Amino acid sequence: RWRQRAPLPSPVSAVAAEAPSAASPFGAEAEKEKEERQFDWLDQWYPLAPVCDLDPGAPHGKTVLGLRVVAWYDRAVDEWRVFDDACPHRLAPLSEGRIDDKGRLQCVYHGWCFDGRGSCQFIPQAPALGPPVYKNSKACVASYPSVVQNNILWFYPRADGEHQDILQRKRPPFIPEIDDPSFVAVYGVRDLPYGYTVSLETLNTSADSIVVLVLFTVEFDIEGGGPIKMKTKEANVDGFLTEQQENRGYFRYVAPCTFYGSPLPREVAPFAVDDSPLPTEATEEFMMVFMCVPVAPGKSRVIWAFPRNVGLWLDKIIPRWYYHMGPNALLDSDMYLLHVEERNFAAAGVQNWHKAVYVPTSSDNMVIAFRNWFRKHCRSQVGWAVPTADQLPATPTKDKLMERYWSHVAQCRSCSAALKAMKALEVALQFASVAVVGFLAVAKGTLVTSVVQRAAVVSLAVLCFAASRWLASFIEKNFYFHDYVHAYK
Repeated sequence: RWRQRAPLPSPVSAVAAEAPSAASPFGAEAEKEKEERQFDWLDQWYPLAPVCDLDPGAPHGKTVLGLRVVAWYDRAVDEWRVFDDACPHRLAPLSEGRIDDKGRLQCVYHGWCFDGRGSCQFIPQAPALGPPVYKNSKACVASYPSVVQNNILWFYPRADGEHQDILQRKRPPFIPEIDDPSFVAVYGVRDLPYGYTVSLETLNTSADSIVVLVLFTVEFDIEGGGPIKMKTKEANVDGFLTEQQENRGYFRYVAPCTFYGSPLPREVAPFAVDDSPLPTEATEEFMMVFMCVPVAPGKSRVIWAFPRNVGLWLDKIIPRWYYHMGPNALLDSDMYLLHVEERNFAAAGVQNWHKAVYVPTSSDNMVIAFRNWFRKHCRSQVGWAVPTADQLPATPTKDKLMERYWSHVAQCRSCSAALKAMKALEVALQFASVAVVGFLAVAKGTLVTSVVQRAAVVSLAVLCFAASRWLASFIEKNFYFHDYVHAYK
């Protein structure tokens, strides 16, 4: 049967483990201060993308907290770098540039080149024997602290010198199961047409639904709803922990982005006399890890990983793009609803969420806990890194709202490769169907003489054409757009 180890303490920062215990007066004081203080949005690490989806041979543009940045691989030190996505020359986006033959980030507008520290190394327009204008501080591009942890690239949104050693003080949240060699994890990413707060609520609600679907302990409706008793614990400025009744599952929110846990039962290993854990049989574990990134008003990004130590052989035969079909369909099912919901919340007023909604059951406890945290520690506002007009964008047509190519496929190397291969196969099938018909016309009466032979050739042509049409439909629904109509589900 499924069992889940007890959740580890939230690894919010490297200094968290050194904090005084709550049992001491100083510890109690520190805990009270954590419960009261305001959340600093710029003193946090933010995930950019799973490393498996980043091509080391090209720069990658992302937006986080309204800040446009570019991630690129510095071959000189074998590390990923994160810069401002604007060349200091004329503010052209560096994400549209290239990595030159010397391993430097090059702006393709006028050819300026930058090293891993953000220093300009070459200006093509500057005379070779003239003053070294490329050494001027104005020719530098802002470089942000970055680190790869849990196979995900993170960055810290402050580029000034005093924060370059931020890793000594604070690290991104760490999920030990992802790095455990006995586990495998499938990563994914999707841009969403609704904001950070609604996205976090969705993850909380999805976790509730998965609890019901996994445990199968109650009857539930077609949408996977059912009664779940969740209790919120350890709520402070760093996030909160929720546990399901009877110690079945848990979910922890580590502000501002990370939400992880498991809907499966967990057991605590027995202890010997010397308090060391007794040897136990290997437990079967499954976790859900979501990272919700505030992009801009009305826009967010979710990165997910599902570490598990069961069914490891499946990853050897099932490609990663196939695993993405389920999460993408789940996100599509709520996408239009949540896009409209966010506008209804905005009309009611960001401070009036508790008055505008009716949440009478404990199944909503995680959503309520998040909204309480957001109101108490953030004053119901995201702390954008740049001046941002807190206004929601206009609602596009449904095919634009729920499109998958730019929101997922273009950012996923596995899905991009699968799409390219399937398009080639579609063309090959169409060519084969035409070639078979042409062969029949040429060989009629010579190579193809009987009715049975002609029927076989015609059937092959029809089969190739039908396969190409089915493949075209599969490509459209899974890589571009698939409308989700609840009335017919």
